[in-house]
Amino acid sequence: MQADVPLGAFLSGGIDSSTIVALMQEVSSRPVHTFSIGFQEDSYNEARDAERVARHLHTEHTEFYISSAQAMEIIPRLPELFDEPFADSSQIPTFLISQLARRHVTVALTGDGGDEVFGGYNRYLWHGRIWNVISRVPRAASSALGGAVTLLSPAAWDTIFTAVSPLLPKSMVQRLGGQKIHKLANILRARTERALYQQISSISQVPSELLDERLKPVSSDFLPSGPEFSDFIEEMMYLDTITYLPDDILAKVDRASMGASLETRAPFVDHEIVEFAWSLPLSMKVRGGVGKQIVRNVLSKFVPSELTDRPKTGFGVPLGGWLRGELRDWAEAALDANTMRSQGLLDVAAVHKKWHEHLSGAREWQYQIWTILMLQTWLQRHSTDAARCAEQQHLHASTAGKQ
Repeated sequence: MQADVPLGAFLSGGIDSSTIVALMQEVSSRPVHTFSIGFQEDSYNEARDAERVARHLHTEHTEFYISSAQAMEIIPRLPELFDEPFADSSQIPTFLISQLARRHVTVALTGDGGDEVFGGYNRYLWHGRIWNVISRVPRAASSALGGAVTLLSPAAWDTIFTAVSPLLPKSMVQRLGGQKIHKLANILRARTERALYQQISSISQVPSELLDERLKPVSSDFLPSGPEFSDFIEEMMYLDTITYLPDDILAKVDRASMGASLETRAPFVDHEIVEFAWSLPLSMKVRGGVGKQIVRNVLSKFVPSELTDRPKTGFGVPLGGWLRGELRDWAEAALDANTMRSQGLLDVAAVHKKWHEHLSGAREWQYQIWTILMLQTWLQRHSTDAARCAEQQHLHASTAGKQ
């Protein structure tokens, strides 16, 4: 919080950002300025949760609701903002909340890193239960079960979950349950713990499935090696800390915020906090099907658990509906078959199959499709830059020749 400029914080209303804001407010002599992003779609909307936490902590709170039209305004800027084909769709709300915050402050604190360092992701909580099942069940049976699960679309599963949720324990209630159960169907095929982790942490069962045949790798194992751990949950936390956290989460927040001229700081990844977290026994982080135990204990001193104890959404975006609606024309233009064939990178038939399945509602392929769209948008931007550069060189050569 040491700064000579106005300072605030991102607030989603979840465990991590609420803890950061609570501790900031505890040591601040004035209300902390907090910011949140909302969506009209209830399954993705964290703004109401954030507003309740902000009211309890008496922060100076500002929120902004995103529409698909506003997302469409940002998309052409993404290749420039991220300078690579960056495909985490939460890049859109991250940039917009950075713009919102920059109107009021110059520095913003975030809750990034809390999940990796203190064990907050659902995969840490579900790993044991899932592995105990699939390690004992014959592969044919688990594959058959996975196939049966996907006979119903994610939307159909969501309808079922909505109907039975009043009868379920709070820990079993899930947002976007249909998408999660389809993901579960894929990971039932894993035969090792590392393969299980790779399936859980990937948006695609086979990451290379949409590549042109000539580009498919010999192996689909992309996990780095590391130290040996007594518990695979700790190995997953380690892998997330050295891959997903720096290459996705921190890259996303850093580039989006700097694109809005905002400095962000992530207290959870301060080296002393990380070292302290790794000195703790796993039971102080993940225990009884609940993660971030020690962080929850700190937060409970400032905020009642009923305000923050809810299913994770991960700063998600209602991308599936947007791609079927307002973003459809843009997406179809970016997925032009002739363009993709000329590039020689993608399996055009496989891409279009997923696109049509998504449009029909039979499957939810928004994240796989978004990956392709970000690649195509980046390629289009840089092919345009290359063409402009070549034209300028041609003009320069022509002028030089005349001289």
